[in-house]
Amino acid sequence: MARYTGPSWKLSRRLGISLSGTGKELEKRPYAPGQHGQSRRKLSEYGLQLQEKQKLRHMYGVNERQFRNLFDKAAKIQGKHGENFMVLLESRLDNLVYRLGLARTRRQARQIVNHGHVMVDGARVDIPSYSVKPGQTITLREKSRNLTIVKEAIEVNNFVPDYLSFDADKLEGTFTRLPERSELPAEINEALIVEFYSR
Repeated sequence: MARYTGPSWKLSRRLGISLSGTGKELEKRPYAPGQHGQSRRKLSEYGLQLQEKQKLRHMYGVNERQFRNLFDKAAKIQGKHGENFMVLLESRLDNLVYRLGLARTRRQARQIVNHGHVMVDGARVDIPSYSVKPGQTITLREKSRNLTIVKEAIEVNNFVPDYLSFDADKLEGTFTRLPERSELPAEINEALIVEFYSR
């Protein structure tokens, strides 16, 4: 599957948000990259919708096909389409590993899951897109608890969302409930994404 492997800072500047979560990319040059980055024309309605979709897609590190499939799956759930879609993205295993503070970025969380360090309800899961259900427990394998990247991430992390509970001693987190819209990224306007795919 095609995965974006280019410069993430340039992409952050193009989209106008920090994809790493640190905000360093936009401190020095908070405008789009390239020769005409500072003098760009106003975006059309389609351009705004596309940009919003790309923001969310790159934020969670999902490719286009997975993204579209998840969007179609969200349409079958009762409630607001856009909110359901964001909840499905938020309940991916790699994202929850990142939210629990076991990794500093979503890319790092994806790698930790891929390399088989993570268990869900006692069973090893190495699929980053695995959809975690409320009530399920996420832990690290015994062998993986002394990983340097995990220790560093836990030291730096000082916030765990309300829909997760985390025991730092056991390195164990529980997905207690589905997140509400107010707990999801505020910089995303999901209505524009629904409009984009409804054309």
